[in-house]
Order: sequence, then C-alpha cells, then structure tokens
Amino acid sequence: MKTVVVIGGGITGLSTMYYLQKKLKTSKEAVRLILIEENDVLGGKIHSVRNDEFIMETGADSIVARKQGVSALLDELNLHHEVVNNATGKSYIYQNHQLKPIPDDTVFGIPMSKEALFSSELISEDGKKEALKDFTTKNTDFTKDSSIGLFLESFLGKEIVENQIAPVLSGVYSGKLNELTLATTLPYLLDYKNQYGSIIKGLEENKEKFQSKDNKKFVSFKHGLSTLINRLENELKDIEIFKGSKVTKIDHNDNRYKITLENHQDINADYIVLSTPHQVTQSLLQDENLDPYFNQLINSSIISVYIGFDIPDEKLPADGTGFIVPENSDLVCNACTWTSRKWTHTSKNRHLLFRLFYKNTDPEKFNHLNSLNEKDLIQVALKDLEKSLGISGEPVCTEITKWADNMPKYHLKHRETIESLTKKMNDSYPNITLAGCSYYGVGIADCITNGKNTAETIFEKIK
Repeated sequence: MKTVVVIGGGITGLSTMYYLQKKLKTSKEAVRLILIEENDVLGGKIHSVRNDEFIMETGADSIVARKQGVSALLDELNLHHEVVNNATGKSYIYQNHQLKPIPDDTVFGIPMSKEALFSSELISEDGKKEALKDFTTKNTDFTKDSSIGLFLESFLGKEIVENQIAPVLSGVYSGKLNELTLATTLPYLLDYKNQYGSIIKGLEENKEKFQSKDNKKFVSFKHGLSTLINRLENELKDIEIFKGSKVTKIDHNDNRYKITLENHQDINADYIVLSTPHQVTQSLLQDENLDPYFNQLINSSIISVYIGFDIPDEKLPADGTGFIVPENSDLVCNACTWTSRKWTHTSKNRHLLFRLFYKNTDPEKFNHLNSLNEKDLIQVALKDLEKSLGISGEPVCTEITKWADNMPKYHLKHRETIESLTKKMNDSYPNITLAGCSYYGVGIADCITNGKNTAETIFEKIK
C-alpha cells in the first residue's frame, strides 16, 4: 500500500487532502493518507476568535468570491447557507490628515474608465491628464516578469501610482511596487494593455469580471472563517490526522522517505507534500544544495490589532468600510478595516470593531512596535483611531496577532526562483512536492487551487 503524507495543516494542506481523498474514491487504489500538523489545531493562519460580542480573525478575514474553484468547493461542503458577504461601501486613503475616497469603478485603485479617473480626489488635474497617456502609448518592453510599479508609472504616470494605486496594491501584496512583478500580482494588466492598447480600456471592457452583484466581492461565514477549516477537517474521514506533531527531519529511505517526528514513531512515505512555510521546509530537508534557492524567498512581518468598543456603529462615516495609509503619514498603522461595518456578522450588537494593521515596511519603526507590550501597542492603535476617525474611549475587547517573518513577499525574481527550486526538487527529491503560499499565491482561494492541483498531480503518479 502506498503512503501519502501531507505536512502542514493549513488551508493548502487541507485542500490537498480533501481533493486527493475525493480522487481516490473514484479509483481502486488502496492508499494510506496522513496529515501532520505541528499545532494542536488545523488551519494555519486561518483562525476565528469569538466572544459574546465580536468575531475576530487572526489571519485573512475573507475569500475572494470570484476566484476559480471557490463556489464549487462551498457547494461540495454544503456551506453556502453559512456564507456572508461583505457590506458595500467606500474605501478611503488617509491623505493630508483627511480620509479621501478611492473612486468607484477602480481595481486596486486603477481606474476602469475615464470617468473614474477624473472623479478622483486623490490626484491633481495634471495627474489625471498625465494618466491619459495610457490611451496613446504602446507597450514595447514590458513582460509579466517586469516590475508592476514601473509598468503602471510608464502608462498612467507617477502621481496616480503614488497617491492612489501604490497604497492599495502595496497593502495587498506586502511590498513596494517596484519590487513586485506583474506575474505575481496582476498579470492580466499586461494582457489588457497589449490587446486593447490601454490598461484603463482593458479593465472597462472586462468590468464584469471585477464586479460581482452589488459589488460584494468577498465571502466569509456566519461564525468566522474557521467554519471552512472545521468543515474540511470533518470531511477527511479516510485520513489519519496527527495534530501537535512536529516533524524534525525527512530522509531518503531506499525508494521511500522517512519522516522523523518529535512525539511519534517514524513514518515511511512514498509521496510527501510539504505545505509548510519555505523556511520550515528548508530546515526539514537540510540540503545545502537547495539552500541558495530557499534563501532567495522572502517573508515579511505584520501585527494585527483588533479593538472593540461599546459604541454604536453609526459613529463611523455613513458609507465607509476602512482606509489605507500611504507612506510618510502621521499615522503609525498601514491600514484600518472597520470590521463591524464591512462584516456585520462580526458584531452582534452593532458596536464598533476595528482592525488595524502594522507592517514592517519601515523596519526601524516596526521593530519598535514589535518590542512593545500589549498595553502599549493598544495605546498606539487608539491614537491612530483618534487621529483618523475621532473615535476615543476605553475598549471593551482587544486581540493582537503577530505574524513574525511569516508572510510571503513575492519579489521580481520570485517566479524564476520557484521554477529553479522546483526543477532541483524534482531531480533530488522525486515525489516530494512543494505547496502553499510561500510559492503559489497568498490568498485563500489561491491556496485551495494549489491544493487541488497538487492532489491531481499525486493522483496521476499513484494510479
């Protein structure tokens, strides 16, 4: 009997096991399936914290609804009756001590029409006129491995990128735009430029892809995102799940692999999926020939601070769901989600719940924040709320999560690095597969797709 082991019980590892179990039910193959997770609970960065009043997420707060495979999986898991959508409303950028709205009909701050461009309060008239060169300039040099920052600046101009697009995109992808590629962010922008001669026109022609009904682009669940993790775990009926089990080493053992665990007997496996952060995978393999590739992969850090108040939600601006903070601001945070407004299910009594994000874009400032105790960190967040929204008072609930050096950051050479690493892995470690957000996309939907593709690859090898 063949044995497949998935190491890492986050959303990628769970998805891999779910789809592999499903594929094996259609075959006559007898396969032992094992899932190993170091922590006592599954889910990785996905974890919902609940109390009598609020629901708070330690990691991602939602899934992009339009991403391929999301709806199908929710159907299979019978979860559609648990789904909640984001409330619609404007997102703002904090500029010159004021909240200014990101225009409607934009994608990550990129206008989808001339009307959206000229409605912006974030750029000057000269900046808007400069962006019109997108309609007259041709692409002759840029590829999907080019910097998305340079690409956008070349066709839309520097002002709109710095004031309107960069704050949004840098926040989503945790990096400076000049250090991120089109391939690892928004590759379709290059296709639109080449096909339609204009980024703006291309977005306008494909507007339906980016606007779901009522602009509800994201989904969560009535009781938090842990609902998805719990349902997947319950579905893994043919799988041995080891929680609280730390893998310390992986060795070749004849034509198989030996997995050494701290608190369990060794496991011999024919196929292994490593859905662990790249630095964990590197330590497990302990192969100096792979180190140059792993060392090129980069992580960033983030601190998430939830603050809940016994204050009615209507104290917020009527049409808003949050704001983003550009560089060189008087605020310390990088972004603030008005969670109780954007996700009404998170506040039972419609009281204010905020989530503030602090990223290591400025290492010196971040190191100082990271050194603060919980009480002092809450005070920093309270000052940011008072400056930006005029909200003050004693919080009734707080939740702090620190992801230290654990948030993948895709750089200009990321795709090239992954291709080289994968080739080297195939040569040195046949039947060991790398999976997860360190390599193939950071969103939940991307991880689900990666898990499904990984399962199909392994199934093809087994049958």
